Amino acid sequence: MSGLTHIDENGKAVMVDVTEKDVTQRMARASGLIHMNAATINAVSEGSIAKGDVLGTARIAGIMASKNTSGLIPLCHPLQLTKVSIDFEVCADEGFIRCECSVKLCGKTGAEMEALCGVNVALLTIYDMCKAVDKTMIISDVRLDEKDGGKSGHYVRE
Repeated sequence: MSGLTHIDENGKAVMVDVTEKDVTQRMARASGLIHMNAATINAVSEGSIAKGDVLGTARIAGIMASKNTSGLIPLCHPLQLTKVSIDFEVCADEGFIRCECSVKLCGKTGAEMEALCGVNVALLTIYDMCKAVDKTMIISDVRLDEKDGGKSGHYVRE
C-alpha cells in the first residue's frame, strides 16, 4: 500500500515478519541533549541534587528502557541485547548535558528504537530528578547517529 513495513495491504498495522531474515551483528547509537541553567548543571556535576546521583540513576534508567523497548513501542520486536551503554558529557559552558546510548546484539532486526528509547528515558530521568530546582529545562536533538548490520548496512549521520 504505502511501502511502510508496519502497514499491510489493507492499511492495518502489523508486526513485521522477520522469520526469514538472517541473524547478523547489529548496533545502533543515538544521542540527545538536556538544556538547563548553570546552577543546575553545577549541582548535577557536584552531586548536590537532593534526589541523589542524577547521572548514575539516569544511566540505569536508560539501560533498563533499552532492554524494555518492545513493551513500550507497539509492533517493536523484543530483542536479546548483548550490550547497552549510556554515556554523558556535561557541557557546562554550552548549558547542556549530552546523552549517548549505544546498543549491540546479534539478531534479525535492528536496535534503533532501543538506542532512541534509552536516550529519551535517560534524559527524562535527569529532568525528573532536577525539576524541583530548574523549570526551564528542555530536552532536544534526540536522534539516531549511527546504525550497522542487516540489509540496509552502515549509516552514520553527517
